[in-house]
Amino acid sequence: MQFGLFDLDTALLSETQMAKGLQLFVNRLSFYTTSEQLKKLFSPFGVVTEARLVKDPRTQRPKGFGFVTFESEADAQNALNSLNGRIVDGRLIFVEVAETTEAAENKTSRK
Repeated sequence: MQFGLFDLDTALLSETQMAKGLQLFVNRLSFYTTSEQLKKLFSPFGVVTEARLVKDPRTQRPKGFGFVTFESEADAQNALNSLNGRIVDGRLIFVEVAETTEAAENKTSRK
């Protein structure tokens, strides 16, 4: 099967968007939140394959944000819609689709 240039670009874009849609960025978490609590918070929306908090390399304390990866893009979207702007552990959290490193580099190079 042969793709035209446009078709190939569209196919690649779709793959990137699909991969991007599986991982969510969660911000403004309590500094006392654990990875297990993060996974438990998102689990009602579908199968969570990974929930990790970003920690300070020196102190090993959570920085207040993390990433949650879902098996299904639809489950990730449902979790985003349900949890974005919700108060968890006394903190207003924000949930958005995580940018891949490639997308971030492209955004930076355009400026």
